[in-house]
Amino acid sequence: MSEPSRKEDHVVSDTPERRFILQIVQPGLAGLMDGSVSTLAPIFAAAIATKDPWSTFLVGLAASIGAGISMAFAESMSDDGKISGRGSPKLRGLACGLMTTVGGLGHTFPFLIPHFLTAMIVATIVVGLELVAIAFIRNRYMDTPFLSASFQIIVGGVLVFLVGIGIGSL
Repeated sequence: MSEPSRKEDHVVSDTPERRFILQIVQPGLAGLMDGSVSTLAPIFAAAIATKDPWSTFLVGLAASIGAGISMAFAESMSDDGKISGRGSPKLRGLACGLMTTVGGLGHTFPFLIPHFLTAMIVATIVVGLELVAIAFIRNRYMDTPFLSASFQIIVGGVLVFLVGIGIGSL
């Protein structure tokens, strides 16, 4: 007969790698996913509606920075780190906010290209690269199988991308 499982058997030790994952990688990944995916709809809706790269760039800039600020506050206020062991709320908020902004800016910067179709193609390629990067990070640090991570993030990204294209076409 096997010994009953004790709670302590399932506790992961507090190592520098674990702290790095909890304080930097996890909130940064959440931010990158949010910035890369949630900004797709407004950016691509603006692009399709206006066919103007500069206006699209401004919408993307506002969406990216606004989302970064919002996610920084949300992450830092969601948990003081004492009960969960997730560490400094300021550090987590900074990681999440910065990566949210970076995620949105990735597919915003191509709209600095003055030719609309070229900007759209480059931005769409960047979106694909962002989604692959997110799947890679989830695989590397969160032990999510790469194909599973890819499928999950790509389905979400494509749905939001299509919402932006659809709304921009109205």
